[in-house]
Amino acid sequence: MKSDFQHIFNLAQKQNRHAQQQIFEMFADKFLFVASSYVGNLHDAEDVLMQAFYKAFTKIEMCQNAQVFAAWLRRIVINESISFVRKKQNILYVDSEFIENKADEFEDEILENDAQIDVQSLMKAMPTGYRIVFNLVVFEEKKHREIAEILNITEGTSKSQFSKAKKFLVDFISQQKKEKQNVEKS
Repeated sequence: MKSDFQHIFNLAQKQNRHAQQQIFEMFADKFLFVASSYVGNLHDAEDVLMQAFYKAFTKIEMCQNAQVFAAWLRRIVINESISFVRKKQNILYVDSEFIENKADEFEDEILENDAQIDVQSLMKAMPTGYRIVFNLVVFEEKKHREIAEILNITEGTSKSQFSKAKKFLVDFISQQKKEKQNVEKS
């Protein structure tokens, strides 16, 4: 399979449209989810994904080899998602000191909670600033210093947004748990 992808990748670098279509079909679903987790809805995520693939295919010669293509494309999708959110919305970051909240106290409860969590609903409901910082910390494993540079905010703001995202997560899960218990009582 690796040699097959290497061949397709080489053709795509030569601007072969069929090879580019094959690459699109291989990665579109995976990266649509990534884009959606940043922009918050499927329609905008599709637009971001198309822009990301366009950029990737026009600059594919910059990607050194097929083995790193997926990571390279992921970086483009994330950057395009963040750019889209910046253009589409004015994100209000509350630049306050990092305030300890009770989210850490509830981590064990969250892990023990056997309720199904609708990740799509969670990401849609989470405020944009929280969602972007949360994604960068949790899924991209970025440090707050790096996030501050990427988003042009302070490190304290990044920490605050992440703290608030964790609290939002705890509250969201608690609410789902309460709703489930109410349904079971009925």
